[in-house]
Amino acid sequence: MKLIASLTSPYARKVRIVLQEKRIECPLTVDIPWNADSKVPDVNPLGKIPVLVLDDGSTLFDSRVIVEYLDHVSPVAKLIPNDYRQAIQVKRWEALADGICDAAATIFLERKRPSEQQSQDWIARQEAKIHRGLKTLSEELGEGSWCNGESYSLADIAVGACLGYLDLRFAEIGWRNGYPNLARLADKLAQRPAFADTVPQA
Repeated sequence: MKLIASLTSPYARKVRIVLQEKRIECPLTVDIPWNADSKVPDVNPLGKIPVLVLDDGSTLFDSRVIVEYLDHVSPVAKLIPNDYRQAIQVKRWEALADGICDAAATIFLERKRPSEQQSQDWIARQEAKIHRGLKTLSEELGEGSWCNGESYSLADIAVGACLGYLDLRFAEIGWRNGYPNLARLADKLAQRPAFADTVPQA
């Protein structure tokens, strides 16, 4: 297998963390989808990363499909519970964290456009999604040690990757001050080697 990804994508980081936690060896090929010479469209018709290229040359995308596949191919460090209801709750956490990243990435790309072409109303709508999402993450985490029950799971990986992306691209949001319980979770996750080894660099 090989993973095609960028070093700043929160979705790719989620996959990279899962690979480490599952102790799956998988080389990384760095490719930026919006570069003119990107090869990503050759392996994903949607032109998005991450993409996991399997041994037989077939490909998996997006990140939610990839991490579910990885959790099933190795019995090490089960990250999605076997219980259906618990698995759905973990995937719900993941969907919320990914949705916050979707809004943040949309703002990042909008701000790359010439200033006269940017839509401030559109940016404001995405910012509102981020703030509502963070509020919900915080409320649902409460005083818990982990996002979903008493054990580390894909939910924590997805939330941690999301918060790391906000630190990278949107430090002005100041989410750590507004949501100290999320900050505690992020600091705890940062101690895990899989998180420390994948910190995104601008």
